[in-house]
Amino acid sequence: MAQLGTALHSGQTIRQTKPLSKALIIFMAVSCGLTVANLYYNQPLLADIGRSFDVDARHVSFVSMLTQIGYAAGMFLFIPLGDIRERRKLIGLLLLAVGISLIGVASAQNLAWMYTASLAVGITTVAPQMIVPLAAQLAAPHERGKVIGSVMSGLLIGILLARTVSGWVGEWLGWRFMYGLAALLMFILAFLVFRVLPVSKPDVQMSYPDLMKSMGTLVKEQRTLREAALIGVFMFGSFSVFWTSLTFFMEGPDYGYGSGVAGLFGLVGVVGAAAASVIGRLADRLRPASMVGFMIATALVSYVGFELFGTSIWGLAIGVILLDLGIQGAQVSNQARIYGMLPEARSRLNTIYMVSSFIGGAIGSSAGGYAWSISGWSGVCLVGGGMVLIAFLIWTWHRLKSSTS
Repeated sequence: MAQLGTALHSGQTIRQTKPLSKALIIFMAVSCGLTVANLYYNQPLLADIGRSFDVDARHVSFVSMLTQIGYAAGMFLFIPLGDIRERRKLIGLLLLAVGISLIGVASAQNLAWMYTASLAVGITTVAPQMIVPLAAQLAAPHERGKVIGSVMSGLLIGILLARTVSGWVGEWLGWRFMYGLAALLMFILAFLVFRVLPVSKPDVQMSYPDLMKSMGTLVKEQRTLREAALIGVFMFGSFSVFWTSLTFFMEGPDYGYGSGVAGLFGLVGVVGAAAASVIGRLADRLRPASMVGFMIATALVSYVGFELFGTSIWGLAIGVILLDLGIQGAQVSNQARIYGMLPEARSRLNTIYMVSSFIGGAIGSSAGGYAWSISGWSGVCLVGGGMVLIAFLIWTWHRLKSSTS
């Protein structure tokens, strides 16, 4: 890694003309995974956090919701800058900012403080959404799906392992320790980013207001982008419904486990997330739109399984694999579609897609906690499965519209 850092730390703009090195791809994947984990540490810890502030599941679920809302806001404000500013510097500064925000969560003394700090963590945890377009820019066209899939595997595994790590750490050392550790990791990663990532000069020259206005034009003109964004809303919403509610289900009468066991299901989900690189390779060879439909159907099957077999540990585990495979597979396939549209606007395209997805995630986090408080596990399955079904209807409608146009 030191040699890689020396080779790249030359201050020169890099125009990739050959396949990316495995070391650089791995570094970008690990960086995405470590950073995006900040958004998900709270999910297995919600019950513990609620006890710390003496609030119920409905109120503490706003911690997760505000983190997701903050993430959507941060992407909207910062990620478009990747099209007009040098990305390595932006990524490093954002990592320093999220480290400070995580310290705010670790030191929270009341629920309002916790809400504010969680929102700040979401706003500043947007570096992965600059790294993924950077990987797409550096990759040769014939390997773009593979590279995106590899980097996304790191990101998605980070999402899932975050729950496992935070569940363990929270159970043995407390949720505050978990957030202090996360802050330290961000400061270390910021240093490495400045040493390892290549400089990437933008191809577009425009002002920030014009940049923001151009996103509206992209939404208006790019039909594929609109479809992908809408699917992202409901797919990631269903993902958040499940993972926000799981800790309450695991602590309930059907299982009676603590946050550590709830976090272990992140390890199960890694099986599905690890397939993202394979799906990326398939997207290079097959029609990504068809892959999206297949992955949505896979996620829908998982929710049927949760309702029928959720009280069985094996039924729940298989459902987690299918859910994560479906959600992450649809995301990778959609990103392969949109990154091939307008190379000079990749950061803006990614902003539109991911902001939409995480708005859905914020809605899902709140809806999951509410569904659990009203109807228990069946309510969670109904809400989560319903969101996947809507995504499938959107995908089907666009296929029918394309065949008649």
